[in-house]
Parts: sequence; structure tokens; C-alpha cells
Amino acid sequence: MTSTPLVTLDDVRDAAARLKGVAHRTPVLRSRTLDARVGAEVHLKCENFQRIGAFKFRGAYNAVSRLTPEQLAKGIASFSSGNHAQAIALAARETGSSAVILMPEDTPRSKREAAEGYGAEVVTYDRYSGDRTALGQELAADRGLTLIPPYDHPDVIAGQGTAALELLEDVGALDALVAPVGGGGLIAGSSTAAKGLHPDIRVIGVEPEVGDDTKRSLEAGRRVSVPVPRTIADGQAIETPGELTFPINQRLVDEVVLVSDDEIRAAMRFAFERLKIVVEPSGATALAALLAGRLTDVPPRVGVIVSGGNINTHRFAELCADPAER
Repeated sequence: MTSTPLVTLDDVRDAAARLKGVAHRTPVLRSRTLDARVGAEVHLKCENFQRIGAFKFRGAYNAVSRLTPEQLAKGIASFSSGNHAQAIALAARETGSSAVILMPEDTPRSKREAAEGYGAEVVTYDRYSGDRTALGQELAADRGLTLIPPYDHPDVIAGQGTAALELLEDVGALDALVAPVGGGGLIAGSSTAAKGLHPDIRVIGVEPEVGDDTKRSLEAGRRVSVPVPRTIADGQAIETPGELTFPINQRLVDEVVLVSDDEIRAAMRFAFERLKIVVEPSGATALAALLAGRLTDVPPRVGVIVSGGNINTHRFAELCADPAER
């Protein structure tokens, strides 16, 4: 007997209906230079143009909008390295609720200030010694808040899948979809949408080399933990795949490839110089995988999710400087 999937294509479509008129339908960009470099027709789904500057608003709003009036009145708790924090803060504000967010002490200041700017209260912790899930659960319990984690939540996963749903609606069938992997919510939702519409599509995840927990887990057939990654891709500095996202990705993701911090920097520079867009490190990893030749047998039509662009000017300039000048 086959068990019912945690998240289905219908769930993603329902999320899309909830997000209509609230989230941006982000653009899909093309580049002849990129196509020539990769040897394929590449379609970039630019979530750096999403509200709060990243795909995270999709899942956050979908989850928050499904809460009861009583839950909204009491408020929402979450934990995040940055983009989910901003997304929950804005979703809470949009629905008349409030948010308290647990964030790492070393979160880029711009991300913390953005979350606070949307009205959230920020509580910090040390990501290298603290268990953010346990701390987040404790915070929610102590204050009587509803906890909405950054990826291990069915409504969050379904909301994230709307990025791939829109991409495929806009450009038609693709041979492959490439997406960054942190906790696994984006690729879990995206693969649900993509394979629900086109079962033969190849779904490829991308992780930083030092944060290869999902790749190791898929190879081992179980969730494997790695030391907290020290990478410029702070949004992907996850040590263990999500409890809910991993089984979905185990079933639907065909492959996970790795990129170095230098390859991420090169992709950020390419996006800025050739596409005229600003992309944060985590948002550039899927593009980096293509540019660095990490995919074998690149098929004719490829979709890439550029997941976010939240980075301040000083950090962007520092990371994108010529290697000889760093």
C-alpha cells in the first residue's frame, strides 16, 4: 500500500492560489552568453525579485495565512539565518499578527535589520553551539506562540514549490531543474511541483562543498549530520537535512552536486556583470553549478532557481572583488 505524500501538486496549486496578489510572480531571465557557456537553453527563475528579496516569502505566507484567528492573535515564532526571518516578519505583519525570530549572532546585519524593520522581535543565539530547533521550540512554548520553522513544515514546503510551478507555467516543459539545497524545503516543494507536472524532469540540488549533508544523506539512505558549515552561503549553512523534507527529496531529487565558495563568487560576478542582477551567495549556488560544469550531460532545456538577493553593498563588493584584489 502506497502512503499519501506529505505534500502534493494540489497542495502547491492551493498555495499558489493563496499567494496570488500577495507574492510577486518573479521574472524568468535568459542570457545568450550563459546559454553559450553551458551549451543549453537556460531559464533563470529570479527569486531575488520576490518580496523580502528571496523565495522564502512564498512558504512563510502560505503557512501563516492558514493559521486560525486565535493563533494569529497570539503571534508566531521561528528560527532562521535571515531570509525566513524576514519572510515570517512580513507575513505576520500582512496578516495582523506578530513575530519573534531566533537568529544566529553572526547573521549578516542587513538581514537582522530587515526582519526588525518588518516588525519582528529578534532573539540571537550561537549557531556553532546552540540547537536552534530546540531553542525555537522552547521560545514558542514559553511565549505561547505558533512555531513555523524555515523548512520542516508542509505548508512552507508547498509554498516554496510555487516558484517551480510558475517557472514551468511560464516556459513549458524542461529537461532539468536545478535548485539550491539548505534545509531542503525549496527543492522538496519544487520537485513536487516539477515531477507532478513532468514526471521525467531531472531535479538536481546544489550544496556548498563544506555543507554536503543532503548529498551524504541521499547516498547513505538516511539523514546524516555534518559540522555546522563555514561557508559564504550562509543560507545553506545547515548541518542536517529536514526531518520532513528529506523523505520527499529522497523520493524526488535525482542528484545533488557541490560547489566551492570560489565558484559561488564567480557566479555572483557573472550574474552582476552579464545579467545585471544582484544575487546573494546562497542564491547563486544553482547558477554556480552550471557555470562550473558540475552537471554531467547538461540537457537541452534547463531551469535554474536563483533563490535570493539579500546582501548589503559592502559584503557584495567584498565577495565579488577580483581574486587578486582580495
